[in-house]
Amino acid sequence: MLVELPLLLLGLYLLCGVAFAIPFVLKGVGRIDPHAVNGSWGFRLLILPGTVCLWPVLAWRWKSGVRQPPGERNAHRCALRKKGSA
Repeated sequence: MLVELPLLLLGLYLLCGVAFAIPFVLKGVGRIDPHAVNGSWGFRLLILPGTVCLWPVLAWRWKSGVRQPPGERNAHRCALRKKGSA
């Protein structure tokens, strides 16, 4: 029982991921990333495993209507912003 419950939850998570990934790969990826609109079938097949694993984040972005990928945020860019505003 101790091992069965986490495996059952993992299986349920992956099942939801597969159910989400199919329509997302066909239509949704082009709505949240404009560069992916003209993506080939090879590209869509390539992003399928990641879509299955990251389906909650991608579902939130698709539902909220985000049209651009998030901007990169790291220490170098933050320091440049602080330096530019001073």
